[in-house]
Amino acid sequence: MINHLITKMLPLMPKKLVWIFSRKYIAGETIDDAIRICRALNGQKIKITIDLLGEFITKLEEATVNKNAYLDIIDRVEKEKIDGNYSLKPTSFGLLIDPEVCYRNIREIVAKAAAYGNFVRVDMEDSQCTDLEIDLFRRLHNEFPTNVGLVLQAYMRRTLKDISDMNDLHRSDNPLNFRLCKGIYVEPEAIAYKKYDEVNQHYLEDLEYIFKQGMYPGIATHDKFLVEGSYRLIEKYKVAGNMYEFQMLYGVTPDLRKSIVDKGHTMRVYVPFGKEWFGYSTRRLKENPKMAAHIIKALFVRG
Repeated sequence: MINHLITKMLPLMPKKLVWIFSRKYIAGETIDDAIRICRALNGQKIKITIDLLGEFITKLEEATVNKNAYLDIIDRVEKEKIDGNYSLKPTSFGLLIDPEVCYRNIREIVAKAAAYGNFVRVDMEDSQCTDLEIDLFRRLHNEFPTNVGLVLQAYMRRTLKDISDMNDLHRSDNPLNFRLCKGIYVEPEAIAYKKYDEVNQHYLEDLEYIFKQGMYPGIATHDKFLVEGSYRLIEKYKVAGNMYEFQMLYGVTPDLRKSIVDKGHTMRVYVPFGKEWFGYSTRRLKENPKMAAHIIKALFVRG
């Protein structure tokens, strides 16, 4: 009850107060903030993927602003020689308003990254977006097969079938590239696994299928159980070090992250930034009220 109460109160709190919690997980408001964090992570032998916050827009004018911002971000990141790539959420570009406009916006971003020989990850959002985002990925992959990847969520009951259905895009010399995460959006039990053990079981089943097919996974987890399970699968299938990577969110489980890097595995950290950090923080809390405990800790420990 306390967690849900804080969830309802957070959007009403002053931004400065919310920032006490958010600053651990968000690089800042500007590209300069993000570049500083990215350079520091690169210095720790960690790759990055950078994300401009601002999903679920309501006007197509916002999509154009976001597209232009991403084009500028790509130029800046490449100029700074940051070791990393780009992540984006299709609802930032009008997916739920006009899917065709969204496609054209994201295609322009992928083309820009491809011109630098770089890569864009299409994030998966809630279940209303799943089919639209898979279709979007297919269209982009047909034109930019080495420059675009997709996120999959293991808690969705459909995910293993979604992976197998995309086998037609997979080539041994150009493997499909998926980020596999647990999933954070609140979904009905009819379409999503709810129990911790159940989600973990299907995560490892999905990952094993990806390895067996020779696809490239971004193993996105902060769960030590899943990290250990991933190690076992990597060993079982003798997966080469250049055929997978681990991924984590900025500011989350740094000790576990370091242990993975110290073992010689590739690590990539997701670095979100932007002026829409407040909306991002409040949405994440609504989707996962258990995070309220971290806010209480932040207020008392850092406040």
